Amino acid sequence: MSEVIKHECGIAMLRLRKPLSYFIEKYGTPTYAISKMYLLMEKQRNRGQDGAGIASIKLNMKPGNPFIDRARSIEADPINDIFKKVGKKLNKISKDTTKYLDADYLRENIPYMGDVYMGHLRYGTHGKNTIGHCHPFMRNNNWRSRQLIMAGNFNMTNVDELFNKLVTLGQHPKENVDTVTVMEKIGHFLDIEVQDLFQQYKEQGLDNIAISERIEKELDLSKVLSRSCKDFDGGYAIMGLTGHGAGFVARDVNGIRPAYYYADDEIIVVASEKTAIKTAFNAEYDKIQEIGPGNALIIDKDANYKEVEYLTPKEKLSCSFERIYFSRGTDPAIYSERKKLGELLVPKVLESLNYDLENTVFSYIPNTAETAFLGMMAGIDKYLVKKRLEAVEKGVSGEELEQLMTFRPRQEKLVIKDVKARTFIADDTMRDDMVAHVYDTTYEVIKKKVDTLVVLDDSIVRGTTLEKSIINMLDRLEPKRIIVVSSAPQIRYPDCYGINMSKMKEFVAFRAMVNLMKKTGKEDLLDEIYYRSKSILRAEDFEVNHVQSLYNNFTDDEISKEIANIIKLDHIKADVEVIYQSVENLNEACPNHLGDWYFTGNFPTKGGMKVVHTAFVNYMEGKEVRAY
Repeated sequence: MSEVIKHECGIAMLRLRKPLSYFIEKYGTPTYAISKMYLLMEKQRNRGQDGAGIASIKLNMKPGNPFIDRARSIEADPINDIFKKVGKKLNKISKDTTKYLDADYLRENIPYMGDVYMGHLRYGTHGKNTIGHCHPFMRNNNWRSRQLIMAGNFNMTNVDELFNKLVTLGQHPKENVDTVTVMEKIGHFLDIEVQDLFQQYKEQGLDNIAISERIEKELDLSKVLSRSCKDFDGGYAIMGLTGHGAGFVARDVNGIRPAYYYADDEIIVVASEKTAIKTAFNAEYDKIQEIGPGNALIIDKDANYKEVEYLTPKEKLSCSFERIYFSRGTDPAIYSERKKLGELLVPKVLESLNYDLENTVFSYIPNTAETAFLGMMAGIDKYLVKKRLEAVEKGVSGEELEQLMTFRPRQEKLVIKDVKARTFIADDTMRDDMVAHVYDTTYEVIKKKVDTLVVLDDSIVRGTTLEKSIINMLDRLEPKRIIVVSSAPQIRYPDCYGINMSKMKEFVAFRAMVNLMKKTGKEDLLDEIYYRSKSILRAEDFEVNHVQSLYNNFTDDEISKEIANIIKLDHIKADVEVIYQSVENLNEACPNHLGDWYFTGNFPTKGGMKVVHTAFVNYMEGKEVRAY
């Protein structure tokens, strides 16, 4: 994506199933778990730029000894900053092998020499970027079974409703934000479950110490989740640890946000992406399991685990943006899907070129589009193979056949991002000029006024980088035409499940639709949907997405054509065209990830439907605020 947008967070959890002494003896170092957590987080760095955090728990520590450690950072390189803190005391004794390899000494004297670890990478969709906003969060209690540490990849659309429910429960939440409401809601029902068990065992005549031990062994975290999460509206993968070392990773009922796990006789590990687990533990891909929608991975105090259904699953609508752009493309399934997305664009691209490949140069914009570009070029090669076979069948020979057999489509690296460039000037005119120079290009590789440039991007959200930078830069090469191709469909609707896209006017497809409304004399429809949206927001009747009816007035191609008009400034000499992926092709390429509300407006939850109407009302009223 040539435009940067903020998106979902990354999670990591590691439970050792053997004592620390086992890992010291087998691997010759006490840093096995810390090193693996570093890898899990580093290999998900793509999911967090605003901060990071880690927490660890030591099991069965004597009262009076610290057993929970936590570090968080909002530094420029938060992962390395955290692990410098984590390893500080351990490094000091590294030359003293008597202490360094003594598990008992380490557990009693060195932080983070734990049995359970939780890591988080933060991509804040709103709020200040402070330590206080970084996960993991802690809910302290002297009872280990009531101590709760939480982190997650989530965004709730009904925060006000959840906040009010906490108030009716008698609580006094310190903030009306989803991180607080989620933790306090789960913490409330954790307290109730512990108290119920306490009362039950008290009536059986057990003393308080024995009761605590029984509670830690028999606490049912799936029951806690069923009671606390039943009214959550959003996309989430939430992980939690109790002070006695039991844990859970819970996924929303539509499976919007991702969560995977792997277990063997040494460890249980959870991450947002399969490749992080594969890299850190060299696990076989078919052994890495996906937590199902409405399911939770439950890990008890003794490191037994099970996946349980804690809420009734709904239709699986895993986020398709995960596959197109946000996740690492080294996952074999994602790599294959992205190549397929590129290949499925070929018929439309060839049609636009009028099949003139001789005077066409193919390229791509950000590095993340490279895999889709490979797929597109593979599709072009298939087309050429077909043409060659047809020529042979028709008896074509001589120079004409030789030209056809030896022809290769031209591919060039035309767009290069200069990571050293910085936009430090505040003046708008000069700032736009500086933005244009964040990218650089390769000159003198095209035939001026003759060649068509086909440039693939993995998605086009706002169109501003194309408008102010890339189209302007490519036009200096003096091509006859510039065709910008998106491997994702038109992004028309806001997201509210973890990706920071909540304002309608930011979407170039929405602006194009509004332009067409004005050009075709249908502006009154905007007012009609505005008043209808206001009405359904008052009634909270979200059965239909009325904003969809605005787009229904135009074809996809008409909107794409208007987008081309938007990104082509007056001084651009080349013809500019924009080609988008179809939703049908997206679903064909990513059949197991059908969460496509960004493109279709088919939101899976009531909260999503509320957000899209709120975003439209905000646009019509000129409000520059989030829609949730």
